[in-house]
Amino acid sequence: MKTENNKKLKDKRFNSSTGKIVPVVATQELQKPKLSRNMIVELSITAIDDDGYGTARVDGLSYKIGGALPGDVIRAKIDHASFGTVTGHLHKLLQYSPLRSKRPPCSNSAECLGCPLIAMRYTDQKVWKRGMILNELAKYPALAGINVHPLMSPDRLIHYRNSAKLVVAGKHSEPFLGIYRRSSHDVYDLEECPVHHPLINRVMAVARRGITKLKVPIYNPRSKMGLLRYLVVRVSESEQKAMVVLITADKSYNEIHHLSKFIREALPEVEVIASNVNNSEGNVIFGQKDTFLTPKHYLTEQVGDIYVQISPRSFFQVNTAGARLIYEKVKEWAALDKNSTVLDLYCGIGGIGLFLAEQAKKVIGIEVVEEAVADARKNARLNGFNNCRFEAGDAADLLKELADDGEQVDVVVLNPPRKGCDEAVLQRVAGLSPRRVVYVSCSPESLMRDLDILKKLGYTCREIQPVDMFPQTVHVENVALLEKSDKSA
Repeated sequence: MKTENNKKLKDKRFNSSTGKIVPVVATQELQKPKLSRNMIVELSITAIDDDGYGTARVDGLSYKIGGALPGDVIRAKIDHASFGTVTGHLHKLLQYSPLRSKRPPCSNSAECLGCPLIAMRYTDQKVWKRGMILNELAKYPALAGINVHPLMSPDRLIHYRNSAKLVVAGKHSEPFLGIYRRSSHDVYDLEECPVHHPLINRVMAVARRGITKLKVPIYNPRSKMGLLRYLVVRVSESEQKAMVVLITADKSYNEIHHLSKFIREALPEVEVIASNVNNSEGNVIFGQKDTFLTPKHYLTEQVGDIYVQISPRSFFQVNTAGARLIYEKVKEWAALDKNSTVLDLYCGIGGIGLFLAEQAKKVIGIEVVEEAVADARKNARLNGFNNCRFEAGDAADLLKELADDGEQVDVVVLNPPRKGCDEAVLQRVAGLSPRRVVYVSCSPESLMRDLDILKKLGYTCREIQPVDMFPQTVHVENVALLEKSDKSA
């Protein structure tokens, strides 16, 4: 392993904990290597981990290198070293991996790390993601025999992301709009992003100009001075319109009003602008209340034949085309008829339940977030469905109420957050004795754990359909079909 140290200014990055622009520098050789930040090491990458880091092991140390792929021989710049693990990012390629794309859509992936697989050929991304699912499945012998299909992919592999939550940092004369680097207070400045919808990139460019022209003070978390903290942008694919939320450290109507006006005049496609005050410490983005600066308060998105209204904090899949693939697979595997009652658990703003409503006798949606339930009810009215009921509350408690009321449920759709379902919820689901369960998951780890629990409760998973909702990243969605076992029928 060879090492090098810093010498000459090459790039810059804003560090939000110090409030300073940090120089990122070029390198020259050191005679006495010592592992420290910004040091250069030469490595042969042997694997890629579940976080998308290229990995190597040298002299008892584990290296996790962003932007590196198995088969690469590289020079890597160290970001952090502790407890036998060294993290860093690709500095220079010495030998190319056969997995590496000849023309990756982003040249900044090693620094940004938002899309850790973007340098990998897409065919190999799909193989790697399916392998990640199979590795997780292999941890549970009781689940042997499940058919894991090849990944389904949306047509668009870049410019698919319909929302962005951006950190605002630096100074108004040189604003940074970007994301935190992993395990760091450094903000990577995104001039534009190849996975963002093009309208998001245009909003970013206009907002950057407006911040500079209007001298909008940018919040500094170290000094706790300044105003603008975050910029949230959402886009409706069907409308080709955008929503912008300006999140500030305190109320300051004039600056935010002027910035809102600047954005609207420069970019008429922005139809919704809201301000939100968040004066809490930490990295939570939204405060308690949204104040709208435009007459319109929501975007409308179309998925198949249904429409959903999206407000600033509504949960909706970041890939509209990917959402349709998932919804259609859920509909296929639910196998509904006009006598079917569907339970849509963790229903959010009602998307999946509404997609199934036309085929079902009744849809019952359960969601803990009251604002999402209010949106789901609005969306049911928007689509003209009177066979949908949405309830706000704890999933286990509401499932018990359904059982106590003698509700007969034919199909349960589960779409929990990344942590998966509590075991008590799965027990309540099994207690309702549906003929089928369709499980939508964004985490292979929690999915396999829950499938194993459901197996013990009398529900056997037959097949899993992975859906590449997030091309270029390590994330993958899965739709799993479970049927009631014969012995428990």
